[in-house]
Amino acid sequence: MDTKDIQQLIDFISQSGLDEVNIETSDLKISVKRYGSATPVAQATPVAAAPAPAAVPAPVAAPAATPAPAAPAAPKADTSNYITIKSPMIGTFYRSASPDSPLFVEVGDSVSEGKVVCIIEAMKLFNEIESEVSGRIVKILVENATPVEYDQPLFLVEPI
Repeated sequence: MDTKDIQQLIDFISQSGLDEVNIETSDLKISVKRYGSATPVAQATPVAAAPAPAAVPAPVAAPAATPAPAAPAAPKADTSNYITIKSPMIGTFYRSASPDSPLFVEVGDSVSEGKVVCIIEAMKLFNEIESEVSGRIVKILVENATPVEYDQPLFLVEPI
């Protein structure tokens, strides 16, 4: 079962109204729980003959990070025409491939559909997140190396 399948399962559970689902196959055990009206949290554990690694606690919903002001106050732009790039999964948000690598995108950069804008680490896998639209990055909504939730806004893009 890959990350896309797990995400589809979480989406299905969100829409179904179920609060908890447990699925176990020969090579994977998945437990999805929803607390209140929050987004479901999934934990997947590989099933193997070797001892299981120490359990990693599920990421806790972090309050939205307040970005530091980057420039003097400018006139407020109409944000209704901006498109939001959202996180397709729960994980840790990274703006570059490694600490020594250049950032994938900065505010003001032009992006085209399919361009990698960040990486989200989930279950020790690094997933490249690509832009679904062409445009200009207007705002980066998440700080580097912070946890993100499924469907959390990451970037605001002004379409071209």
